[in-house]
Formats: sequence, structure tokens, C-alpha cells
Amino acid sequence: MTKEEIILASREYLFPSVFHYFSEPLVIERAKDQFVWDGDGNEYLDFFGGILTISVGHCNDRVNAAVHAQVDRLQHVSTVFATEPQAALAKKIASLTPGNPPGNLRQSFFTNSGTEANETAITLARCFTGSSEIIALRHSYHGRSALAMAITGNAAWKTGPQIQPGIVYAHNAYCYRCPFGLSYPDCGVRCAQDLEELIRTTTSGRVAGVIAEPIQGVGGFITPPKEYFKIVADIVRQHGGIFISDEVQTGWGRTGHKWFGIEHWDVTPDVITSAKGLGNGFPIGVTIARPEVAESLRGLSISTFGGNPISTTAAKAVIDLIDEQKLAVNAADTGAYLRSSLEELQRKYALIGEVRGMGLMQGVELVEDRKLKTPAVHQTLRIMEAARDNRILIGRGGLYGNVLRISPPMNIQKSDVDEFIQRLDASFGSLE
Repeated sequence: MTKEEIILASREYLFPSVFHYFSEPLVIERAKDQFVWDGDGNEYLDFFGGILTISVGHCNDRVNAAVHAQVDRLQHVSTVFATEPQAALAKKIASLTPGNPPGNLRQSFFTNSGTEANETAITLARCFTGSSEIIALRHSYHGRSALAMAITGNAAWKTGPQIQPGIVYAHNAYCYRCPFGLSYPDCGVRCAQDLEELIRTTTSGRVAGVIAEPIQGVGGFITPPKEYFKIVADIVRQHGGIFISDEVQTGWGRTGHKWFGIEHWDVTPDVITSAKGLGNGFPIGVTIARPEVAESLRGLSISTFGGNPISTTAAKAVIDLIDEQKLAVNAADTGAYLRSSLEELQRKYALIGEVRGMGLMQGVELVEDRKLKTPAVHQTLRIMEAARDNRILIGRGGLYGNVLRISPPMNIQKSDVDEFIQRLDASFGSLE
């Protein structure tokens, strides 16, 4: 099919809700490492990684070689049979999870996506506690199923009638736009402390748990202060609930040094969910739980394609590569270099209100006025188009759609950052 035929067929045969970042859809034809090529042969430096999914580079040779070998050996039997790839991956994950004692989070249930992983986690919380009431965070995103949309704290990502009783929304730690009009650290982390009153006034007082992203992805890479999650976890557990860390975007070393984002806040969750970067493009989701929590999911559980030999083989190869090449360290070091380069652009362009994030997960919030912090929505759209013209791919998020999301593969080098910054600088310059 030609580029025009692909665009026409997409418009005619896909749901209208399948959106594109640009005024004219960008047709991607092939990719390798940190680059992608469009239907016209133009090369782009990919600093969005398929929405934080390409963790070790497009079409990674080592991952693909493992998949090719597995395809010729065993493709599918479903989880009603035991397979080596699924067992090996589960064992490897158990060796990496946080906990005291180590390996406390050691039982996994594999699915096809982060949405399904989060659905499984909510079911676990309800079965384990006997309560149905769930706390989610404002500005959050947890997937596109009915339940996942219900626990998503962003109206733009909710579709259809929202009939999901027993879900309440706590304040997130959006320090740049504090809902209480306070400033950290003098605020006493009021947003976290408010959870106590939320539980007492909007729930029965006994909850199933809280689900939270360590760094809110779609929300615009909102990064809480160091005290936030400790306070939240303590309050929730005092009211009978468990703490679920949604690591769909923050897992597998992306935030730097740690395997999971929540470890930066020195909190051990009861359940971890993840997907995206675990498969480097192969569809996989996982819910990891403490054994006593996993034990509460009684009855028969099956995921036809979850834990299939192809995806689990790919995921094991991805984790091994991240481990052996110390890509979590590279995410920290190269991420710090990226951060400092973005902050240089902030000093240059008044349009940039804040730079935030961790490792190779950096957000740039754009505002019309730094004092008023008016979201620069129109300008963000223009930056996206300019970035495309300058052959770089970035994402966009935030409640107002005014945050640039930057998340390249974890094995990029500082030279890639230099090239990216040069092109992003040109993109900002074109607006002026």
C-alpha cells in the first residue's frame, strides 16, 4: 500500500477514536535502534519510543533472535499448560522486585497489556481485603477498559458512561500546579495528608487499596516529592487497603538505577503492574504480588494469550539485556545529561515553565506566562509539528495537553541527546 492508501484505509476502517498527534498522520514504515523511517523514506530520531515501550531499541537484534528461535519451537498452548519461557520469566522477575525480605513480590500473572494487568490488580485488591472501594489519583491513566477508564483521573481518556461505584480520586502531588496553592516543602505534603480525610468522607472507611503511577505518564510525567508515597501507603494500609504501583511506564530501569520507579520513594508495594518496556514492542502485561495477596484470587484464572511463549521469551531477553548492559545506570546518567540540556532550553525559552521527571522519562510543561502558568496548548501543538519537521518524535500529555513527553530507548548515548536537543532547539526557535 502507498502512504496515501494507508492513511485512507485507516480513516475508513479504523475507529474514529484512534487518534494521531499530527494534522496529517505520520506513516511509519520501518525502524531500527533509535531511528524510524516514514513512508517517504525520511529518518526520525525517536525520543518517544512507542509510548515508553521501546526500552532497548527498535528491532533489537538480540531480542529478535530469541523470538525467532522460539517461533520455530513453540508459539502457543495457553496458560492451561506449563511452558519454560513463562516460568523462566516469572522466576527472573521475582529476583528483581523490591521487598523485605527480597523476593517478597514473587508471584506473577501474565496478560497482554497494562490495562489487563491493572484490572487483575484491582480484582486482587478486592479479593484480598473483602472491600470493593478503590482510591485512584487525579491526573492518572491506567488503561482503556471500562474499569481502567474508571480509575483514570483524566476526563480526556474516559469514554462512554462511567458507571463504576466505589472509586474515589485523591490529590496527586502536582507541585507545579498545587491544588492547595502551597509550595513544597513548606506545604507539609498536604496533598498526601488529605488522603485521610478523603477516606473518612467519601468511603466506608475500609478500602481495598490505592493504585498509583510513581510518575504519571499520560498526566504529563508528574513527579511527586520524596515523602508523598510513604504517607499515602501508610494511610491506605491503616484503613485495610493495599498499595498497587502501576509501573506500566516507569518499570524496568527507565527512571534510572532502580528496576521499578516506586523504589525511588523507598516504598514496597503489595502489587506491581507493568507492561510496555517489558516487551520492547511485543504485547505483554504482568501483575506481580506478594504470595498471600496472590493466594486470594481463588477459582480458575486464565489468559488465553497472556504468558504466551513468544512474548515471554522476548521479555526475558529484554530484561537480561537491561541487566547485563546496565541500562538502568545508563538511564540515570544519560537521563541526567538530557535533563540538564532541557533545563538549558528552559533558560532560553520562556515558553518552558517546568522540566521534570527521572532518568529517561522527562517532561517539559509549556506555558504562555510563567507567573500565571497558563497552559500553552496551541503552542504545544505547533511544537509537535515543528519537531516532526525537524525529524524528531516526541509525545504529548497532561490534563491540558501542554506537556512534551520525552522517553527515548534506554540504550541511547549522549551524542543522541546532543542531536535531539539541537533539533528540539530548532523546533522552539521556529515558533519565535
